[in-house]
Amino acid sequence: MRTAVTGSIATDHLTVFPGRFTEQLIPEQLDAVSLSFLVDDLEVRRGGVAANISFGLGVLGCAPVLVGAAGTDFAEYGAWLREHGVDTTAVTVSRTRHTARFMCTTDADQNQIAVFYAGAMAEARDIALSEVVARVGGLDLVVVAPDDPEAMARHTAECRQLGIARAADPSQQLARLGVEEARHLVDGAQLLFTNEYEAALLQERTGWTERQVLDRVGTWIVTRGGSGTSVRTAKGPVLTVPAVAAGHVADPTGVGDAFRAGYLAGLGRGLSPERSAQVGCALATTVLETVGTQEYKLVPTEFSTRIADTYGPVAAQEIAARGVGTG
Repeated sequence: MRTAVTGSIATDHLTVFPGRFTEQLIPEQLDAVSLSFLVDDLEVRRGGVAANISFGLGVLGCAPVLVGAAGTDFAEYGAWLREHGVDTTAVTVSRTRHTARFMCTTDADQNQIAVFYAGAMAEARDIALSEVVARVGGLDLVVVAPDDPEAMARHTAECRQLGIARAADPSQQLARLGVEEARHLVDGAQLLFTNEYEAALLQERTGWTERQVLDRVGTWIVTRGGSGTSVRTAKGPVLTVPAVAAGHVADPTGVGDAFRAGYLAGLGRGLSPERSAQVGCALATTVLETVGTQEYKLVPTEFSTRIADTYGPVAAQEIAARGVGTG
């Protein structure tokens, strides 16, 4: 299955302030705040929802097409993605803007001060899926992940026009969408991804009940953290897949993106929704045990053992037989 993933491409700049922000604030002077913090431990990590999902698909051997806008500083990042099996030929590289950037400082109490620079992401609205289809020779599925809102709306409309199956993943952009915008992104999607909180927010934003959402999508996949994942359709019982236990928790960032990559890889190789969700849960836990969204290494024997330990040897055999996670 040839899959294109549209959405954000970004870098995260993370620093640590060894003190407490609250100790630097003077109550009587809050109307004129001007502060500077000497920070420690700068970490620059690759990120962005579409890039994270594409990386996971690439590691699983699915050769995804990344569709998004990056900045003049994308050369090294692009090379990294290509090394891990991602087709970046559909990435628009801005001539004037930097790649989107999340800049965050965390203090000793885990309070955070952060800013997000959209940068080149704003140019994603100019990308035409018809041109991507012509360039790569056809698409079977397009994932519409968080991005410039106009880009998300455009890619959704283009999928309808071109007759391409669509996976809707509005996630963090739900908070800024109006009723009609949210409905436009969801209605008619073959797959809908949310976490548990986003599932409730989606209903609030669209004004639709759970049943009304299910009547408008093919399959609704809801991730529930340590409680696993539920897979629902308008007909049939709810499929519940337990999470894969983590040996240790290093960093939760990007876990949801990894699940999506695993689920899509499973479907693309002809696995059932249950087996696909199991692949997603296993990859999500792999990321949970790693600092950084794209710093994990997939070792086929360890990945298969992890699946067997949680879901049984038959599941591991069926998944391996389809070439998912086998290197």
